Amino acid sequence: MAPTLIDLTHPVTTGMPVYPGDPEVDLRPALTTAGAGVNVLALHLGSQSGTHVDAPYHVDVTWPTLDGLPLELFTGPAVVADLRGLAPRTAVTAGLLAPALARCTAGTVLLLATGWPRHWGTDHYLAHPYLTPEAAEAITGAGVRTVGVDALSVDRTPEPGPADPAVAALLAELADEHDPTAEPPSLAAHRVLLGRGGGGVIAENLTDLTPLLAAQEAGAALEVSLFPLRLAAADGAPVRAVARVG
Repeated sequence: MAPTLIDLTHPVTTGMPVYPGDPEVDLRPALTTAGAGVNVLALHLGSQSGTHVDAPYHVDVTWPTLDGLPLELFTGPAVVADLRGLAPRTAVTAGLLAPALARCTAGTVLLLATGWPRHWGTDHYLAHPYLTPEAAEAITGAGVRTVGVDALSVDRTPEPGPADPAVAALLAELADEHDPTAEPPSLAAHRVLLGRGGGGVIAENLTDLTPLLAAQEAGAALEVSLFPLRLAAADGAPVRAVARVG
């Protein structure tokens, strides 16, 4: 039976969901066949737009940029961790990952299936489960340098604030007065996953991984490719994420 290819990439569209504070996505005609004889799109988007990968430089300017990473990090045999059914903003522990990590070896791409793509395009998409630092340590300890997730981030995403910047600033000031020791959302899992062994990579905003879980349960071999745009000195880039089953 011939292998099956499964697209794990969200379409890039105007107004698509982005991480809070990231550039909005806008696609519009730059040239048209009516006026220039060809159709060409003008694109405005961030390096972290849609289905994308993070390079180590994303969280530390002393760590490797996207173009300094070996291509081997963006493809390999895959193992899927079934994290579906968790409550919003659940902290994923090393124990929850143990069954999947037991199947991983050096070079394995670990995919985290939270089921959160069902919330794509809603505010609830920001309330995804996330990795604890200890879980991230367990991943790198298993020799994994490439992790993908079907959610906005491997770390906790802050809740959306008011659209009015003045209101947002006032609420932040009041929050600081109420709890002056409060810290901003952590990128601890990012720092562990991206900083080990000379640099790992993280793929975020993958689409529904349920078909891969079913194939894995049936004993099929899984491979995944996460090759990014070749952006110079970049912190990350959009990818066309594709799984090969069988």
